[in-house]
Amino acid sequence: MSTQTKSTQTKKKVSKPFSVKKMLILLWGLFLAGIIGIFILFWATSKGWIWEMPDVQALENPDIYVSSEIYSSDGVLLDRFETEKRIPITYADLPEHFVNALLAREDIRFKSHSGIDARSTMRAITSGGESGGASTITQQLAKQLFTVNRSQNKIQRGLQKLKEWVVAVELEKRYTKEEILTMYLNKFDFVYNANGVELASKVYFNTTTKDLTLEESAMLVAMLKNPVLYNPIRFPDKAKKERNVVINQMVKYNFLTKEEAEAAKAKPIKIDKQEINTISESYSAYYKHELRREIQSYLKELEKETGKKYNLYKDGLKIYVTLDSRMQKIAEEAVAKHLSSIQKTFFAEHKNNSKAPFYGLSEDKRQRIFERSMRNTDTYRHLKNIGKSDEEILAEFNRKRDSVKIFTWDGVKYQKNMSLMDSIKYHKHILQAGMMSMDPRDGTIKAWVGGINWDYFKYDHVKQARRQVGSTFKPFVYVTALNQLNYTPCNTISNDVFQIGNWKPRNANRKYGGSQDLRTAMAFSTNVVTARLIAQTGVEPVIQIAKELGVESNIPKDYTIALGSADLTVYEMVGAMSTFANGGIYIKPELVVKIEDKTGRVIKDYKPVTREVVNEYVAYSMIDLMKGVTDRGTGKWVRTKYGINSEVASKTGTTNDNSDGWFIGITPNLITGVWVGNEDRFAHFASTARGQGAATALPIWAYYMQGVYKNGKAFGVTTEDKFIKPDDIDEKWDCSSLTGFHTYGSMGGTFDYDYTNAVEYQDPIQSANSNASSETEDIDFNQ
Repeated sequence: MSTQTKSTQTKKKVSKPFSVKKMLILLWGLFLAGIIGIFILFWATSKGWIWEMPDVQALENPDIYVSSEIYSSDGVLLDRFETEKRIPITYADLPEHFVNALLAREDIRFKSHSGIDARSTMRAITSGGESGGASTITQQLAKQLFTVNRSQNKIQRGLQKLKEWVVAVELEKRYTKEEILTMYLNKFDFVYNANGVELASKVYFNTTTKDLTLEESAMLVAMLKNPVLYNPIRFPDKAKKERNVVINQMVKYNFLTKEEAEAAKAKPIKIDKQEINTISESYSAYYKHELRREIQSYLKELEKETGKKYNLYKDGLKIYVTLDSRMQKIAEEAVAKHLSSIQKTFFAEHKNNSKAPFYGLSEDKRQRIFERSMRNTDTYRHLKNIGKSDEEILAEFNRKRDSVKIFTWDGVKYQKNMSLMDSIKYHKHILQAGMMSMDPRDGTIKAWVGGINWDYFKYDHVKQARRQVGSTFKPFVYVTALNQLNYTPCNTISNDVFQIGNWKPRNANRKYGGSQDLRTAMAFSTNVVTARLIAQTGVEPVIQIAKELGVESNIPKDYTIALGSADLTVYEMVGAMSTFANGGIYIKPELVVKIEDKTGRVIKDYKPVTREVVNEYVAYSMIDLMKGVTDRGTGKWVRTKYGINSEVASKTGTTNDNSDGWFIGITPNLITGVWVGNEDRFAHFASTARGQGAATALPIWAYYMQGVYKNGKAFGVTTEDKFIKPDDIDEKWDCSSLTGFHTYGSMGGTFDYDYTNAVEYQDPIQSANSNASSETEDIDFNQ
């Protein structure tokens, strides 16, 4: 045996075995090191050193509760600015069987742990996740609020889980168990736009959370595991099986007896699917669109001035608007009542029209309009983004489908055997409307109906859309004449044929000769009289006074503006005309009363923008002229057909081919403007009797005012209200010396039509020295 071998054996003999004591010390050391390591890791995570953590403010104001709220002038919560559409509920709204199902399925020890269930966590770790997950309801809420995107990397996922633990513990410190459970259900996305349990109850069962049955509650709880895989609409068999698992869990934890469970499991899943648009307010979206734009602009200015930054969707602002919820509802109902009626007439008129819904277009131009609309759709943009050619996209739009959703006044309908292009053609038939009502005394807007349904037609016809205004522009010409030339309603103007350059406007009844006083000319919307007035005043003074009256849109420098060829908004027209009822003082229409931050501090207060445009005599003279429209002229249906006998000054308006119908109605304490037309100007009624402003827009105003007057004292608007008349105005008018020969008796009834130069989608204004004419059919208003 070698010396080296002996040495090795000797060493083996003298080595001592590893003692049990050392083993225990090592194990305890490792355990304590692990505990300390976890504590340090947990602490470092809470400080945001390992992973960005939400700050205390975010934890105390989770997104679900920090949406900005919109309150009407009568104290009603109208809507919210929120990142997601949802209707939050309180714990009191939850049925007991829903809470029991949730605890049995998701977190039976929810009421006893502090955000982390140690027993479930150890079970999940030792089984490698095979025996189920360990996330508590609080952890799931933390994940929903602050760790939405689940990482596929195991290390990253581990850190996310650690973050969830930290956030869960912090949430438990700040909220009660009931608040946490309610937040979780309010936040959960049940798909199909069902954000939160209240919308889920509506979308899937057409009910409310508090009215959910045991079976419905179990179904929604089952969806919490996977709202797509266990969706009762997409996968009813899997959904029912998972629902029954939830019911079995309720038996396991003694929330149900076996008999109750078997009875519940035997029941089928009855789905009553509701579209999300049946829940949202389609009308309110129009004023909300404008309100958001105004507030965002103001908040940017505030940030520049003070450095304070506000988020409209996350800072819990309270926005108090001028709208009256009751008047808004009356306005919406007035629009729906009239448009739903004349829409049937419009469809009937175009039933046998091969170019429907257009007149005077080539087939090529008609198809180009449809294809332009196609390119404005989300479907087109999606197909374009994935590389489809225009030919492929057009073929896809022309493909017949089993079911296509369309708008009707009877509610959403699904049309069989219809293509997307057919849907575009169908919706081109739909009549649109814009309506705004305001108090001329302080500029507060009381009602705003920008369209008929935001889900289908996302274009506001109050402040966004500019349409030809027709004869509603004539008051701008008249007020310029009164203000500049010192005319009164008694002045007479020749009604003979008139021409300036190559522009030769014509009267609707083709009757000329003699003279008319301004009252008669305004009442019957006589075109040659208005044309002579603008020739006397000049075009630029008319434009200037329109600008002073609040018109910001471009008005071309052309004589034809006198008859309404300019494109203006309902918002501008209502604001301008309100000046006449306000003694000549223009006041800018306003939607916002004030804005408060979440602490109640006012960050914006309403300060009216005002300016004097004309004196009180000129203002009342315009009221006097426009009262004639209502009492004996083109707006007399206000009296004869709708029975409104209060003081009303008004103006009707219609543009070439009946593309636009207008009515502006002024009462001492309320002014309301209405526009009606189609999305495309080529789509219109063929007959002026059907398409003029008195037939399309005036009835909406009348229905609205009938509703307002029924509860007028509450709105500060009654049939006894009178316009303020200056004491000595009769002397200033001195009509006895100014009233000349006029031909009221030969006017041939009442009529209203406008002669503008609308040509397709081009600028309707042409030079007075061009060959443009302003002619329409000779239609009697009374037919």
